[in-house]
Amino acid sequence: MSKVQPESKCPCGSQNPYPSCCGRWHAGAVAPTAEALMRSRYSAFVLRNEPYLLASWHPSTRPESVSFEPDCVWLGLKVVEAKVLGADQAEVEFIARYRVGGGSAARLHERSRFVRDADHWRYLDGAQPG
Repeated sequence: MSKVQPESKCPCGSQNPYPSCCGRWHAGAVAPTAEALMRSRYSAFVLRNEPYLLASWHPSTRPESVSFEPDCVWLGLKVVEAKVLGADQAEVEFIARYRVGGGSAARLHERSRFVRDADHWRYLDGAQPG
C-alpha cells in the first residue's frame, strides 16, 4: 500500500489534507455518505489500499481480491452527480482519469450503486452511464 504524507492533499481531489479527508475513513471512521465512500474508494485505488476496498464492498458483490495494474497512475476524479435514492440506497456518477504506463490518458465513467447496511455505506456495483 502506498503512503501519503500527512500534509499532502487528498487524492480524491477535495483539496483537503488526506488525514482530515479520506484518511479518516481509511483509518476506520465510517463514511457518512455514499459520495464520501466513493471518494475514499478512489483514494484507496490511488494508494493501492486493498483491505479498505474489500471492507467497503458489499459482501454480495465483493471479489476475493483486488488487483492493481502495476503501471497505472490515477490522474484525477470528478463527481458528476450524487443522488440519495432512499434511506439505504444511493448512486454516485463519476469520471476517474488514469494512465497506464506511458500510454494515453483514459477515463473510467461509472454510475456506482451504494447500499447502507447497519450504519455503513457499501459499494454494490457500477455501470457505464447511457
